[in-house]
This record gives sequence, structure tokens and C-alpha cells, in this order.
Amino acid sequence: MSSVLERAARGPDFATLRLAGKDVLSLALIETRNRTLRWISALEAAPDDAASLSLLWTLGHIAWFQERWTARNVQRGRGDRADPAAPRLASLVPGVDDAFDPDAIDPRRREVHAATVFADLSAARGYAVETLELALDLLDATPDFEGDAAADDALYCFRLALFHEAMHAERFAEHAQAIGVDTGLVARPAALAPRPPIALPATRWLLGIQPPGFAFDDQQPAHVVAVPEFEIDAQAVNWAQYAEFVEDGGYDDAQHWSEAGRDWLAREGRRVPRFVEQLRHGVVQRRFGRETRLPLQAAVVHVTCHEAEAWCRWAGRRLPSEVEWEAAAHQGAGRGFRQGEVREWTASTWRAWPGHVAGPWRDPSAPAFGQARALRGASVATAQALRGLRLRGAAELDRDGGFSGFRSCAA
Repeated sequence: MSSVLERAARGPDFATLRLAGKDVLSLALIETRNRTLRWISALEAAPDDAASLSLLWTLGHIAWFQERWTARNVQRGRGDRADPAAPRLASLVPGVDDAFDPDAIDPRRREVHAATVFADLSAARGYAVETLELALDLLDATPDFEGDAAADDALYCFRLALFHEAMHAERFAEHAQAIGVDTGLVARPAALAPRPPIALPATRWLLGIQPPGFAFDDQQPAHVVAVPEFEIDAQAVNWAQYAEFVEDGGYDDAQHWSEAGRDWLAREGRRVPRFVEQLRHGVVQRRFGRETRLPLQAAVVHVTCHEAEAWCRWAGRRLPSEVEWEAAAHQGAGRGFRQGEVREWTASTWRAWPGHVAGPWRDPSAPAFGQARALRGASVATAQALRGLRLRGAAELDRDGGFSGFRSCAA
């Protein structure tokens, strides 16, 4: 295990931080901001002026989000009942709402908007330091509550700012992969010793998160789902398994692909997963700009949902549903279930759960409901703060820039 991954493994995960008190939360906010600044510094050195401008907006946005939901939020004490449209206090820096609110600007002109507020990354770093210090002071002044509900309300916005910033760690990694910059901040893929599939009996599974503690609105309300018996892979499909599909002409046989998948193939002309340079005699994938020979027993990564489904049809298997994945991750933990190398495609459309109530921050979930596919698990690029078996993710079916793979179930 690399030193980067070892450090991440020692930090608190989502299950801990969603219930964390002031002291643990303060340390996590500091470490997360330090990680953000490490990513900014590493990517700043990239020989790409456009990438540098994008970093200016991203850093400003992260700091703006923290200030907006903590220091400027007059309804901070209401927790997840806060009105997102309520007036805010003035910012430390004039003009940030017009530059860094993604709902208020043209995403194609983010760099232009950012440059109207900050002359360079040094100025944005100063704003990031100030907003963190202000958030920490406010957190320190927050009373210690004995009741769970009162504590959750008081700490909700601080936890929200923490998890929002943690999300950007994976986005930084995806950006580094896309532009070919090796920052050394992401662990190398590991070879996984083969493990047999896990058979699980029929069950009634409580899907989602119940109070107390923080939860994203897409994780609520918790509800019971009947799950028939099923068999699931103990770990993600690896390169050796996927190479058999490719060698058998899997990309050329239309019967393995959905109509949308065939359209994607015709559009992209793909015959191997993205970034792969060689697959016939071992796996060579361009990883952060370097041709890297990967272990055949490492999890397949940078595949679309179309590719995952095509492999499953070829193998006579299927993708798991969200509830199957979550139930297996918990019930199969002592039987060899392993995750954490790649985010994993599921068969479930990204939807709100029955009784869903939108939270104050609606960007990460509601716009994609019914339009994307659900992902589960974490990848080597996921921040430790966002590693949790009940966390949900989503992506469009043809997205291959993320650190995504898949596992399969018996059909």
C-alpha cells in the first residue's frame, strides 16, 4: 500500500464524520483544506494555461461555498431546514456570488468570472485561508448540545462544507488524469487476489440513512426494500477478465450492446477502455500522462456504463442494483466483499427515494434524477471523508473520465 493510501486509511470516514463533534470536525476541515491546496499547487505546475484558469475558479468556488453556508448563512442553526434562497450576509470579498455560484453563471465562462474577482491563485488562496479561519472560529463558538437533533442542526452546515470540499478531491484527480499530469496524490491500482462470488439469501434491507447525524438528501428517507436471494462478485471485475471480452470481439459484436451503447461505440470508435494503450499482451494504460503497466488482477477502470453492461451480457451476468450492492457490502464484509479501488456502476437509474425531501443544497442530486445511472463504492481517488457504504453517486452512462469500474451478479 502506498504512503498516500496509508495516510488516507487512518483518517475518519463518512460514517464517523457525519456524527463528528466540533473537535473532530475542526481537524477534518483543516486537513481537507490542506489537501485542496496540495492539489491546487500540484496542478498549477501543469503546462496548460487553461487548466490554471480553471483552478482559479475551483478554489474560489470551494472557499465561496464554505463561507456561504457557514459565516454568511443567517439560518445556519436550522440545519437541513435552512432556506437556500434566504438572504445572506455580505462576503469577505465583493463579487464572489456573481463569480462562483454555479447556478448564476455560464459554466463555459467560469474562468472569466473568476478573473473578475481574483487576479491570480495567490489571491484565491488568501480567500480560502480567511474563509476557513472564519468557519473554524464559528464552529468553536457553537454550543455543545446534549440532544442529537440540536447538535445535528448546529453542525449541519459545517459538515456540508466539509463534504462538498472533499468531493473536489476526486474531481481534481479526474482533471489530472484528463490533462496527463502526474501529481503523486493518487495511489497506484493494486492487484487483487481472486475471490469466489458471494451468495446472499433473500432479505429485507434498510436502504439509506436514519437520524442522528448528517445525510445528503439523496440518502433519505431510509426505507425497507425486499431483496431476493442473489450472487454477487466479491470484488470488481479485473483486467484479465475484461481482456477476454475484448479478445473475443466484444466491442464488435452488437448483441452485447444496448442501442445507446451501440450509438456510443459508433460515435467514439472505441475498441478498448479509455486511456488504454495496450491490452493484448498485458495492460498498459496512460495514467496521469504516463504509460503504466497495470496488474492483470487490478480492477478495470475508466469504463462507461455501456462497457460494463456489454461485458455482463457477454459473460451471462448483470450489474447489481443499488440495494443489492449495499446489502452485499454490509452482509458480505466478513465473506470477502472488497471495494474501494473503483466507483462501481449499478443497474439502478439515479432517482429520488420514496418520500424524498430536497435539502438546502440541491446541486449534487436533483438535477440528475432520472437522467443518470447510480454509482456505489469509492475509488483510489476518493477522499477518506467520502468513503462510506451508504453513500450514493451518479454519472451519465457514457462517462469514462471517472475512476469507475464494476462488479457483476449472476443473471
